[in-house]
Amino acid sequence: MIEFDKGEKAILRNQDCMEFMKEIPDGFVDLIVTDPPYEICTSGAGIYNQPDKQYVKRLNSMRNGYEDSALDEMCRVMKKINIYLWCSQKQIIHLLDYFVSKRKCNWNILSWHKTNPVPACGNKYLTDTEFILYFREKGVPIFGSYETKKTWYASPIDVKEKKLYSHPTVKPTNILKNLIINSSEEGEIVFDPFMGTGSTGVACIETGRRFIGCEIEKPYFETAKDRICSANAQIEAIKICENERCGVENK
Repeated sequence: MIEFDKGEKAILRNQDCMEFMKEIPDGFVDLIVTDPPYEICTSGAGIYNQPDKQYVKRLNSMRNGYEDSALDEMCRVMKKINIYLWCSQKQIIHLLDYFVSKRKCNWNILSWHKTNPVPACGNKYLTDTEFILYFREKGVPIFGSYETKKTWYASPIDVKEKKLYSHPTVKPTNILKNLIINSSEEGEIVFDPFMGTGSTGVACIETGRRFIGCEIEKPYFETAKDRICSANAQIEAIKICENERCGVENK
């Protein structure tokens, strides 16, 4: 079992999240904010079919993100269901069925509208919107303020950040910070089982939350580690677990 030592701000693991979550005890995490790799439909989209476009290869390599076994484990490690899931239109019905029909959660749908989307619109609408589904059990509060509780965001894709971190789907940190402020309190634990390049971890450090992050891809993990350590004034307060087993205990 991993544990937060006194003063630690984050625990990071370079591992498959399904294996990692076995080490987290029931009801330990206060909030999950995650963006798993999910399938983006590109058929008939003109520019997407051009073989020389490197980002096309990245998008086409993404797998469909939400299996019930992963959702079951996420629900197990939370004190109460309190989770934000980035997704495409394709996953919405499945997630609503799992969390609303089966688990009777309250829910909201938020959206990020990209003002500079990839110009792929041959026989389809532009892929200019990403969805964030929020599910919570009855009794789970929403904090935040008028400024943080918007359900609709419009901003450009940060091309510089995308190139800097070599990741095709970096999410805006300002949106992540609002989600974290709205659904957790300072000092609580936020978990991202698909950490990517660490944007959720950076948002946690900047809002005073403790963070647990898992990423299976080594290059992304290294980028996340560097970003989160840079965001934290006390680098020694970050526990990096790459090869050893670490568990979680409540202090």
